[in-house]
Amino acid sequence: MTTSTTAPEAELDLVVARRTDEADGVVSLDLRRADHAPLPAWTPGAHIDLVLAPDLVRQYSLCSSPDDTHVWRVAVLREDDGRGGSLQVHDKLAEGDPVRVRGPRNHFALEHAERYLFIAGGIGITPIIPMLEQAERQGSPWELVYGGRTLSSMAFRDALVTRYGERVRVRPEDAYGLLDLGELLGTPRPGTLVYCCGPEPLLRAVEERCADWPPGTLHVERFAPKELQPPVRDGAFEVALAQTGITVTVPPDKSVLQAVEEAGVQVLFSCQEGTCGTCETAVLEGTVDHRDSLLTPAEQEAHDTMMICVSRAACPTLVLDL
Repeated sequence: MTTSTTAPEAELDLVVARRTDEADGVVSLDLRRADHAPLPAWTPGAHIDLVLAPDLVRQYSLCSSPDDTHVWRVAVLREDDGRGGSLQVHDKLAEGDPVRVRGPRNHFALEHAERYLFIAGGIGITPIIPMLEQAERQGSPWELVYGGRTLSSMAFRDALVTRYGERVRVRPEDAYGLLDLGELLGTPRPGTLVYCCGPEPLLRAVEERCADWPPGTLHVERFAPKELQPPVRDGAFEVALAQTGITVTVPPDKSVLQAVEEAGVQVLFSCQEGTCGTCETAVLEGTVDHRDSLLTPAEQEAHDTMMICVSRAACPTLVLDL
């Protein structure tokens, strides 16, 4: 597939150079080119798609160093009740196996700040790891609070403590209880940006605690979509495709993505849940009913981009750059 929404992404055939058990139920994969050529550059917070089968594509955060141009590392939590991606990684992918990869793309970029508070829950530590390296390089003070079910389930914990010392607080739930968000976030701290990644209950609790902080303070990344609310418009709406010159009708029971594809316009997509950003499309005219789990409130209010797999129109007609 091709897309006209952004510059083409890399699509690479890589090899699993190393596979490591990082914690209970967590395995990491080091991915390289077979010829050891450099990989595309990326920034902290980026993720890639693993194309595990034609109909099985999953997104995983890069947790290696952006300075290492020859290795992309991801870590995958085994989810027996998931949708099958993690089981494929844990049970099928071995060292030496080929795997197709798309990306990288970044909707969780680290903005420059006076200081940072990082909050990670479980496998949510993965996008945070390269952020710590960047914060160090910037000379910005930071602290990390890392929660998990048990100490043995928390990947990379020892390496982080060894490298960064007391700035990393490891807080397994069976020893400390839930993270004390009141202590962490009870008093707004001007100049501090908060980055959080983890399970949905943690993200919701952090969002509630940061409601009184300055706008733009909190940045979160979700591995699962937020619960969808009823759409702004109950009926059908039209989408005009500026590049192809056609207009499609989107009925209530179909997504913009489905309607566009049925009209013969191919768009790159992956999760179809509004979490990966693959189908992000520029909006030229109209207002959007944003239903994704990626864009910040400020980005949504601009109405200049949308995830067409889940977001809809808040007006009779949208004009998209397709």
